[in-house]
Amino acid sequence: MNIAIIGYGKMGKMIEQVAKSRGHTVAAIVDSHSRDATNSEISEEALKDADVVLDFTRPDAVVENVKKVASLKKNMAVGTTGWYDKLEEVKKVVDESGIGFIYSSNFSVGVNIFFKIVEEASKLIDKVPEYDAFGYELHHNQKADSPSGTARTTAEILAANIGRKTKINYGFINRRIRPEELHFASVRAGTIPGTHVVGFDSEADTIELKHTARSRAGFALGAVLAAEWLNGKRGFFEMKHFVREFFG
Repeated sequence: MNIAIIGYGKMGKMIEQVAKSRGHTVAAIVDSHSRDATNSEISEEALKDADVVLDFTRPDAVVENVKKVASLKKNMAVGTTGWYDKLEEVKKVVDESGIGFIYSSNFSVGVNIFFKIVEEASKLIDKVPEYDAFGYELHHNQKADSPSGTARTTAEILAANIGRKTKINYGFINRRIRPEELHFASVRAGTIPGTHVVGFDSEADTIELKHTARSRAGFALGAVLAAEWLNGKRGFFEMKHFVREFFG
């Protein structure tokens, strides 16, 4: 498979390494700020040999990137987070162009296993009202969005499966929290690559589920696996569609 990478930061470089280790060819690297990029902008010339384009850029760049890639009829996997308020606009672009598109708040194989564990655990907790649920996430101080996309996905899984939690609160709460609220907090500091914790607390005990990323390698592997899955497909997909096939 020939891939193109948009965004040649830490994740872009890791994706390049993983893709090559799996026998793929990196046909283009698009980045206006990197001397090592093959192209400074998205164009027909830059993407002419690409089967799938992977985007790890910035939230404010995603919509325009999708429009440009879709106009060139190239399949696309987007790992950038923080643009989900434009999801319907992107879906319309994908549907009208007829390309294959997949996005995820987190492509990491381990994180997607974590999502499945949280889903099953929250179904159990739904049956035991004595347990309250909470969550928090920690990331490096250069992360552009807060809460993380992974935190949002995790919180939404909890709320979808615990009937008594009807509202998610990601911010500072300067009052007593209401029973129907799920609080999911964020911390930004140092060089933390990413930690997500879900907890269930009762008077008797506390249960915690935790995922800690040691490096970006897991994210890069998942993104390349998703790109392999997407190659040749048409339609708008979320990571859950890939995970369903991958894990059976």
